[in-house]
Amino acid sequence: MKTGIIGLPQVGKSSLFRILTKAHLSASANPRDAHVGVAKVPDDRLDRLAAQYNPKKLTHASVDYVDLGAIGQEALKESAYLGHLRQVDAIIHVVRAFEDDSIPHVGTIDPLRDIKNVEFDLMVSDLGQIEKRMERVEKDLKKMRSADLEREFELLKRAKAHLETERPLRELEMTPEDKKRFRGFMFLSEKPILYVLNISESSELGKDLESAAVKYGLADAHVGTGAPTRPGERSSPATNTGATAICGKVEAELSEMSDTDAAEFLSSYGLTESGLTRLIRKSYELLGLISFFTIGEDECRAWTIPVNTRAAQAAGAIHSDLEKHFIRAETIRWDQLLEAGSEAAARAKGILRLEGKDYIVQDGDVLHIRHSG
Repeated sequence: MKTGIIGLPQVGKSSLFRILTKAHLSASANPRDAHVGVAKVPDDRLDRLAAQYNPKKLTHASVDYVDLGAIGQEALKESAYLGHLRQVDAIIHVVRAFEDDSIPHVGTIDPLRDIKNVEFDLMVSDLGQIEKRMERVEKDLKKMRSADLEREFELLKRAKAHLETERPLRELEMTPEDKKRFRGFMFLSEKPILYVLNISESSELGKDLESAAVKYGLADAHVGTGAPTRPGERSSPATNTGATAICGKVEAELSEMSDTDAAEFLSSYGLTESGLTRLIRKSYELLGLISFFTIGEDECRAWTIPVNTRAAQAAGAIHSDLEKHFIRAETIRWDQLLEAGSEAAARAKGILRLEGKDYIVQDGDVLHIRHSG
């Protein structure tokens, strides 16, 4: 699962990518190339379990990020750029909200205007793709009537009419069958999108980060999982969009500090976590992903699965043989295990459950897979 990072020129997009992934990009690197990096998903639950078990190895979940060149109508006409953007599962749109006369910006600083302009460019790209496909399907229908082609043509017509009202495809009501039919097109305005406001440094940075989404008109941006949010974040199960804020200048300073110094630095701004931590967690949610844990003396590990995954398929995330030979999953919530002190103590208290293959794994479950392999 990949998240693409896009933005207009001079918004701090590539700097954010480097801080997120610890990637070292050459100064001579082509700005039109796509760069891929991996970021660890911070998870206090796993850290607390690891502190109890003291494992030889600790493995967090991760998110793949793709840094793409500056976006615009011309970039979206380039087949390589378009191809990279179509391949990502979700988009992070970094938006400039900071003032700095030494860094040029086209026009005044207006995040909502920039968001609407980029969204419009994505929709225009999708509209062109739809119109080409409709021409092809129309020709095929003249040669031979097909119920499948007719359904596709009707869906394309509906999508075209929707885009012509300047609304992205992620807001189009679709059945699971419709979504399956559209999957191969990889439409840009259908992808989940997280708006990341890059704000100025201030003495009240904590409050500014919390209020940024409201201040810049993004209070109605929602993350599709409907997962609970923390201060400064907004979410709802509506349209697969989200908004959060960072201060790129502060994040760059934090990336050079030790954990102790970083915590002290954040505290001076009234913060308990960095904007980067929120961003990574939010992009993980945007992809519709959750974590379950396996715990032991050798390794404590977070495993990534989609929301609503059944226990047998979750076992397959660990190893395909575990899914094939799945019998039962010993299951307990992470906080219950922490409180019990060990799996043996949890078993003695009767709070370690046995779940079958159809059990829907919940975010934060600790699983021990029983299998016949």
